[in-house]
Amino acid sequence: MAKNLTILGATGTIGVNTLDVVARNPEKFRVIALTGQNQIDKLAQQCRQFQPRYAVVLEPDKANALQTLLAGTATEVLAGMEALEFVCALPEVDTVMAAIVGAAGLRPALAAARAGKRVLLANKETLVMAGRFFMEAVREHGAILLPIDSEHNAIFQSLPANYDGDPARHGVRRILLTASGGPFRTRAVETLEAVTPEEAVAHPNWVMGKKISVDSASMMNKGLEVIEAHWLFNARPEQIEVVIHPQSIVHSMVEYLDGSVLAQLSNPDMRTPIAHSLAYPERVEAGVNWLDLAKLGTLTFEAPDFARFPCLKLAYQALATGGAATAILNAANEVAVAAFLDRHIPYLGIAASLENVLGRLTGLPAGSLEDLMAADAAARREAQMWVDRESRVARR
Repeated sequence: MAKNLTILGATGTIGVNTLDVVARNPEKFRVIALTGQNQIDKLAQQCRQFQPRYAVVLEPDKANALQTLLAGTATEVLAGMEALEFVCALPEVDTVMAAIVGAAGLRPALAAARAGKRVLLANKETLVMAGRFFMEAVREHGAILLPIDSEHNAIFQSLPANYDGDPARHGVRRILLTASGGPFRTRAVETLEAVTPEEAVAHPNWVMGKKISVDSASMMNKGLEVIEAHWLFNARPEQIEVVIHPQSIVHSMVEYLDGSVLAQLSNPDMRTPIAHSLAYPERVEAGVNWLDLAKLGTLTFEAPDFARFPCLKLAYQALATGGAATAILNAANEVAVAAFLDRHIPYLGIAASLENVLGRLTGLPAGSLEDLMAADAAARREAQMWVDRESRVARR
């Protein structure tokens, strides 16, 4: 029987790749709802191809524009955060791809978990901001959680099929998260101050959006993944180790007490983890090129340099601090990366901003989702004030 899908963030990289896998397996998947934000023409094109029952955007004016583009179709256009939550909880939907980028993805992902859906989680911020509350919702409502990040999906595939969140019971010693090292892995540290946005978004292996590409360059992306791994697999911070692997073929590994290390390997293509999670526990065609290890020849690994990648160190510190620290880190990073892309602060200003905000706000309450949203808002204000000060100084 075909699985009925809601795809949050359909026009982004994950959404587009998800629809590619769906198109290759039309007998296995049916699209019930698609959501987007800014790329209205693209969302309309997707709706015409996959004929969902619902299309959702956040803003009413964009909903009106989309409705005009979809005139004559059976797709109903909805607007607002409540509409996003609605299409995640539809009775006929069994699987939700949660791929909205940023803090905006938290509420609909929670709605899917509370509705007991199979949640394919590609939104890092859901766990970084509210890991405890999200995992509680998954357990309490019987949802099934499958990670979409290539690294976490690789860990999932390398853990026992009956893994219950207890590393000791399953003999797990360490989780090894691989990282490409991004475009600045070998660049002289003293030249990083001059990094341009164009250089930062030029990832050597993956095709991604601008924000996540900058996060990959700074290794904040990997820091957020460390936080995700803590919640997904109930691993302590000291059990999660980052290893730089420039070829991006080994997507992550699990080390066991007996010395065994299990890994998942594939070409760097997001359709592999997407197809795995969509069809789990089955396997389906994903359109990914076969891996030719003989042609590849060499796989290399190295330890990360925290002096080169201070954002990774800050992520470990925020995880160890607990409370609202990871939500503060994530919010401040979103502001700082946007400022860097707009050329208001230099590349190294990203880490400097995060350190400043964490130092000022760590200790805010985190006893409820409302507390975490308040910490998120406070961090954004503090980060923006820092950016504004630095911009004024730079203009003098």
